[in-house]
Amino acid sequence: MPAACDSVLEDIEDIVSAQDPKPHDRQFIRKNVFPKVRKRSSQQSTQTDDDPPSDSIIPGVQKIWIRTWGCSHNNSDGEYMAGQLAAYGYKITDNSAEADLWLLNSCTVKNPAEDHFRNSIKKAQEGNKKVVLAGCVPQAQPRQDYLKGLSIIGVQQIDRVVEVVEETIKGHSVRLLGQKKDNGKRLGGARLDLPKIRKNPLIEIISINTGCLNACTYCKTKHARGDLASYPIEELVDRAKQSFQEGVCEIWLTSEDTGAYGRDIGTDLPTLLWKLVEAIPEGAMLRLGMTNPPYILEHLEEMAKILNHPRVYAFLHIPVQSASDSVLMDMKREYCVADFKRVVDFLKEKVPGITIATDIICGFPGETDEDFQETMKLVEQYRFPSLFINQFYPRPGTPAAKMHQVPAAVKKQRTKDLSQLFHSYNPYDHKVGERQRVLVTEESFDSNYYVAHNPFYEQVLVPKDPVLMGKMVEVNIYEAGKHFMKGQPVSDARVYTASITRPLAKGEVSGLTEEFRHAPRNGTNWKGHLSAEIPVNTSFSPWMPLQLPWQQEGSGLKILSVSLALLAVLGMLYYGGMKTEL
Repeated sequence: MPAACDSVLEDIEDIVSAQDPKPHDRQFIRKNVFPKVRKRSSQQSTQTDDDPPSDSIIPGVQKIWIRTWGCSHNNSDGEYMAGQLAAYGYKITDNSAEADLWLLNSCTVKNPAEDHFRNSIKKAQEGNKKVVLAGCVPQAQPRQDYLKGLSIIGVQQIDRVVEVVEETIKGHSVRLLGQKKDNGKRLGGARLDLPKIRKNPLIEIISINTGCLNACTYCKTKHARGDLASYPIEELVDRAKQSFQEGVCEIWLTSEDTGAYGRDIGTDLPTLLWKLVEAIPEGAMLRLGMTNPPYILEHLEEMAKILNHPRVYAFLHIPVQSASDSVLMDMKREYCVADFKRVVDFLKEKVPGITIATDIICGFPGETDEDFQETMKLVEQYRFPSLFINQFYPRPGTPAAKMHQVPAAVKKQRTKDLSQLFHSYNPYDHKVGERQRVLVTEESFDSNYYVAHNPFYEQVLVPKDPVLMGKMVEVNIYEAGKHFMKGQPVSDARVYTASITRPLAKGEVSGLTEEFRHAPRNGTNWKGHLSAEIPVNTSFSPWMPLQLPWQQEGSGLKILSVSLALLAVLGMLYYGGMKTEL
């Protein structure tokens, strides 16, 4: 019986009826609930007013370490989860050793990323850390052996991360893997106005949609993110405006396929981009995310106009994966090499200087030497300044994993050959001596420079002068490398400050409402905002008196619904047994 229940009840929402109160109704109901006051015994009165019960667990005061693997969409999810936890009172730490709980946000694109994820789980368990898992790995395959008994927060449930962390700290295992829907229609995911902690306070990552329309035979992400679900234009524009009001000067649009945006809600990517451009202040920039060739083909003229806009980077990431039509067919990529070339050639003509980045998979099942040579010729022809080279790894559960595999040694050699070709040319040598306008947004990995990007999203290293951070300045290019240029600021040039306000401090929570900014946090004056006395030997649950402003679903009524449903099942079994005996 337990096994059967486990296979059906994947999420608490599975047994909650449609007649349950809506989230906003539940919030108002809570305001009229007053916990009953208990009188303390003489033994209890010896305890100081400021100390919680000695054996109680107080969620909201622990330290949490968050590790994210993968794409910018995943990074955005990680920022949202960090923001909600910090807003609730948890301390987000960069020190994994001092953390009480590890939140591991995974990527399922490649085997090595999942291996790192699995090893991190093992390390956390060895260190007696509480663990919550997130991202595409547990969403796609929650029943893997190494995930057993661990809490999981689904990719569309990140607005409930506080609940999952709270219960995990209490010693419970919680799994929320459901999809967000409105009248049966799948939504893009959690709300965009949730609190977040930006990894870089100057850069806002906005997921415009989740999922995609393709069914690539090698892709595991589809199993986790599902079919296309887009956010409304109004919500995306509002999020961008809020970001600029918090000091952001660069916005990244991300998704599994930005080109497919809007097809499920009756709009398209160019319509969204024109609305966003109107909201971008002078001195700020917008960067588009990855788009597959089929969906950008329909909008080439409009996309060229948008990419020529002074506040949009002339940059586009268009994965080709292979230059062999037969391999693309086996991948189910839904385009041919000629389609890819048409997109690239058109944009290069209409958007002078545009940067085209692409991806290539080496050693896909069935790829012949002739197929691979076609890919080498494509790279030689276009000399992509940004090229992501991936050796093929069969992902469990994908059709490609069942295909006839290319020998490992051959895959490795092809990856090496393509890498050597890529490093044989220097795309920026001809730009030495140019005067360029760049936006400074981050620090280099070696901490010796600040990192800026010119209008083509090419990386330019500038002197580490704090005055430059978050500013748009003009520089003279004096050196070029394979992946970067170096620039010296021009003394008489105008400096643009995009921010209409001071950027948030690193680690500061974005997106808090004024109501929540002034609300008491868990772990700070924890007894002061309760109208009840907590008796000794009682676990403290802050969910009763405090309703999170961004909370979409409450937990109390759902737990009651679960309990009633289980009691009903037990009752049916009990009376059924009596009838059998009679």
